[in-house]
Amino acid sequence: MRIALCQISSTADPQENLVTVRTEVANAAAQGARVVQFPEATQCRFGVPLGPVAEPLNGPWATAVREIADEHNVVVVAGMFTPGEGNRVANTTLVTGAGLHLGYDKIHLFDAFGFRESDTVTPGDKPVTFDVDATTIGLATCYDVRFPELFRTLAGTAPVILLGASWGAGPGKADQWDLLVRARALDATSWILACGQADPVSTFGTDHGSAPTGIGRSAVVDPLGSVRERLGGAPGTILSDVDVPLVEEARTMLPVLANRRL
Repeated sequence: MRIALCQISSTADPQENLVTVRTEVANAAAQGARVVQFPEATQCRFGVPLGPVAEPLNGPWATAVREIADEHNVVVVAGMFTPGEGNRVANTTLVTGAGLHLGYDKIHLFDAFGFRESDTVTPGDKPVTFDVDATTIGLATCYDVRFPELFRTLAGTAPVILLGASWGAGPGKADQWDLLVRARALDATSWILACGQADPVSTFGTDHGSAPTGIGRSAVVDPLGSVRERLGGAPGTILSDVDVPLVEEARTMLPVLANRRL
């Protein structure tokens, strides 16, 4: 299965970001991608009020993404915001196209390093998977990567896990991201395709302060934790031909899921 990881740098304008999605999907589909993955917060970057941009999955932004996906016969995975509880929103990963239209609400909220995502975001409460061409794919978002339990749960059915992120910058954060993505691949003995927001400082020369608006470093990691491809901080695309049968080989050599006792 060919999966495209589109490392973009979202703006605060959902319509402008929709134009980017349209362009990237067309380019990826022309190169044979079946799934086109975008990062967390594709609809709108962090660091601005999210309530005004939140829409349901049947709203105009997600509907437009579905039309783009259907036009190019691909499945698009992209981060957006949907209405949450009270005045909060949900940090949702949209999956749409090829007869699919669903969302995963981020379970683990980023209340760390001086940022409190839970002040404005309602947490999700269940893992989500979906099927493309007889392959089950799991979903995770950013801070979820620090919680191996979610990845082991997804690994029960999913040989491929897509991780969208808008990782916060700071001392040691890039090293932590690189380490965690590889560790979760080993925990799950699944493919991890980690698509992050590009670094807005290196892209636009813009610093959004303490808001976690991306460092780039999107990566494809195989079930034994080897990095197959990685981007730097600038926008770019990885086209990865994911070898799904390799998962069974890895789980035979390294049966951590079968051997675990807790």
